Amino acid sequence: MSDRAAREQAALFGPEGVEFRRVSPRLITSRYISAGIVAGVPVIAGLVLGVVVSPWWLVVAAVPALLFAWRALLIPRQVRAIGYAERDDDLLVRKGIMFRSLVVVPYGRMQYVDVQAGPLDRKLGIAQVQLHTAAAATDATIPGLPPEEAERLRDRLSARGEARLAGL
Repeated sequence: MSDRAAREQAALFGPEGVEFRRVSPRLITSRYISAGIVAGVPVIAGLVLGVVVSPWWLVVAAVPALLFAWRALLIPRQVRAIGYAERDDDLLVRKGIMFRSLVVVPYGRMQYVDVQAGPLDRKLGIAQVQLHTAAAATDATIPGLPPEEAERLRDRLSARGEARLAGL
């Protein structure tokens, strides 16, 4: 990729003068645990069947183990790629390494802001903020925020959304 193409890509997913805030590194732990649970069930089942029934079942255990290892390498990079920035008129949310995305949500288009935290997230001290707009395709989710930042962002986005909707 030429220098010009690299600069164009950087400007496309990181507009000039915009500083993105990162999410909590505790999101890495959350994703490791979730991926471990998903991979652990077939690995254990394959190991048990490999010992009891046939050694060929060990191959069944190896596949999800390898997929988990690959996912474990990607998770930290994926979490570091998540960022958000508040501008005067909109919120920017970016994510992705290979398949990048930058979602721009104008404050006046927001219908409501949702804060979620499952049991694992609560244990790790993180929450997720999701913005809902009239467009069903808008995926404006910011995972891995400390609860106080999620609360601050929820209140700030709600206030800005109401002000923009009222035409202020």
